[in-house]
Amino acid sequence: MGLVLIYSAVLFVMAILAVADLRNTTPEVAGATLVVFGSAALLGFLVMPLGWNADDPLDPRRFSYLPVTRIRLALLLLLAGAASIPTVMLAGLAVAQVIAWSAHPASALIAVLSGIIVLVTAIVGARLASLIAARYLSTRRLREGFGIVAIALVVASLPIAVMLALADYQSQVLPAIRRVAAVMEWTPLGVAFSAPASAAAGDSSDVLGKLAIAVGFLIVLAACWYFLLGYVLSRPERSAVATYRSGLGWFRLMPSTPLGAIAARSLSYWARDARYFVALAAIPIIPIGMVAALLVGGIGADVIAWIPVPVMCLFLGWSAHNDVAHDNTALWTHVSAHTRGSDDRWGRIVPNLLVGIPLAVVGSILTVLIVGNGESLPGLIGLSLCLLFAGLGVSSVSSAAFPYAAPLPGHGAFIQPQALVSNAATVQSFTFAFTVLFGLPVLGVVFFNPFTDLQPQWAAFIVGLAVGLVVLVIGVYWGGRIMVRRGPELLALSSQN
Repeated sequence: MGLVLIYSAVLFVMAILAVADLRNTTPEVAGATLVVFGSAALLGFLVMPLGWNADDPLDPRRFSYLPVTRIRLALLLLLAGAASIPTVMLAGLAVAQVIAWSAHPASALIAVLSGIIVLVTAIVGARLASLIAARYLSTRRLREGFGIVAIALVVASLPIAVMLALADYQSQVLPAIRRVAAVMEWTPLGVAFSAPASAAAGDSSDVLGKLAIAVGFLIVLAACWYFLLGYVLSRPERSAVATYRSGLGWFRLMPSTPLGAIAARSLSYWARDARYFVALAAIPIIPIGMVAALLVGGIGADVIAWIPVPVMCLFLGWSAHNDVAHDNTALWTHVSAHTRGSDDRWGRIVPNLLVGIPLAVVGSILTVLIVGNGESLPGLIGLSLCLLFAGLGVSSVSSAAFPYAAPLPGHGAFIQPQALVSNAATVQSFTFAFTVLFGLPVLGVVFFNPFTDLQPQWAAFIVGLAVGLVVLVIGVYWGGRIMVRRGPELLALSSQN
């Protein structure tokens, strides 16, 4: 956490210096830059609380018993909401904006007014978003779904940020900023930031119009905040609505065997348990950053084609490395029924196989179609299946031999339980490393091809499929033996999570 704060402080100082340095550019360049990045900052204040402030310490319902009027409570909550690190950072950027326009006295004055308007708008908007989240987005699934979307957007924006950083500012970046600013300068998000530029151009009518729009937007947000505050205070808190389902679901589709019952339960977890579907939804995000870094580094498409699908299969197989610990007290049903270890191991990885095998085949086909290199299809499928099967084999052993504390059922996927001693980092590192190690022979066959009688890609397919299946079968039965031998011990550990 300390490093995160240090990095945030460094980035904040760099942003302030960059904004203040705009005073050395032309008014047109300074105005376009401030509109684009200022609109993004204000949008963050209006949107981010929807996902991360659902459990708001300043929820008005916490203060409903106090003998204060609604208007006074609204003002006090806004004042308390202003005392936050993001607000201080936004205030610093507002001061830097004034410095950026210091060479133009009229623009500097308008920058002071617009900075105050933006600051108040951000505070009111954040309070309104937090209240909406607390009232209407109070379920964990909605919050974590918003978190996944936010992470995906951040990761997807990394290639854009890297390309902007490496591109020529005058010839490539500035024209794009100007086009975006031309659209944003008359929107509620950008009008306050564009008003100083209009003042520098001597267009007083545009200045008045933009400030009027900014004030009007602030009034609309304040009115929505005030009336929603009254609505929330006069209504009881929303309670969870019980969901009733008929039928046996996956248990009807799976065979009436111990393996089928465990597989059905695992499929139900993947569909309903946030600990599973959040991790599953995050897997496609991982290769995006890797592909972006390789693109920036000038790596060719033929090499990059070997990254997305194999990496997703790698993480899909590796994701089961601590599956037993997620059961908590439900593991008692396995121990008490004297379930065969192999049935337990096979049943738990059925969802991974149902998702991973089509992903490896269909994803590889789409990849070679996009790249235009059909010859690499067998090798790509072989590498993907090898990493998937090997990951599941290694995970079948590690989840039984080296489990560690996991989130409780019903808890969020991002909640890490406290433990006096945790081997989580060691287990994760070793299982990941072993999975990658089993995939290296496939790459060796592709690039060096020791089998002179076979085309390299088909040789890679055969080797990858064979290695993956061998590791999977050995891992499942080895992990099953460990599961039977350590059943009571695993039950005691999972019940303590």
